[in-house]
Amino acid sequence: RNVLNYLDFVGAGEVSEGKITQQVLNKIHSLTVEKILEEEKCGVFRKTQVVVKNSLTGEITFRPPPAIEVPFQVDEFLEWVNKLKQGEIHPVIKAGITHYELVRIHPYIDGNGRTARSAATLVLFLEKYDIRRFFSLEEYFDSDASNYYESLKSASSGDLTVWMEYFTKGLAIELNRIKEKIKKLSTDVHLKEKLGGKQVFLTERQIAIMEYIQRAGYLQNQSFEELFPKISEDTILRDLKDLLDKGIIKKEGKTKAARYMLR
Repeated sequence: RNVLNYLDFVGAGEVSEGKITQQVLNKIHSLTVEKILEEEKCGVFRKTQVVVKNSLTGEITFRPPPAIEVPFQVDEFLEWVNKLKQGEIHPVIKAGITHYELVRIHPYIDGNGRTARSAATLVLFLEKYDIRRFFSLEEYFDSDASNYYESLKSASSGDLTVWMEYFTKGLAIELNRIKEKIKKLSTDVHLKEKLGGKQVFLTERQIAIMEYIQRAGYLQNQSFEELFPKISEDTILRDLKDLLDKGIIKKEGKTKAARYMLR
């Protein structure tokens, strides 16, 4: 929920000229830890030394820089981020470095992981990855916490290779999840429009047929084996007839050259 708050903040045009400043970072932190931290600690750089622990094992993974260095290191990093020209490095690499650097500097007393993930998402958004409502790095990192901490720890030597591989893999998984979700939503919307909002039961095969037609534009008999390698042609034709009877698809042409398309 708090991450959605920060995304609303971004959507409201609060990041002027596409630049991330200390003020923007502090605002993101405030929104991500709202009602989690005391108000006086929200959006304020830490004043004490902290250590980063693996939440599963309690092991200290690394010690961030002293509190006195935090404002300078944040400024130095943000200067680098903001000076990069669009396309100079790939947005995914830029986002991964942003995530790591903010975890390394650990600017706040708590909520640094959430802030780093939010800032990485902001970097992607500013680079035209407008995936705000569908996208969350939290799900992937939380489901794989052990590898998350190990990958971060591996970068403490200055070599970010393992971390970047982990980050880009997680991003690819999340983006693929979004792709599948959007495909399903577009099919659902089409169904609702054609059925006047009425509920209709479809089998798993019929849903797969709908998704195939949505993706390819049409379905022909010659594609049956590709779609359902172990299902007989007669069974698929029965599924198609049911979809035709329900008014969801239409048929153009005859015999095996016929095309089945969305209405």
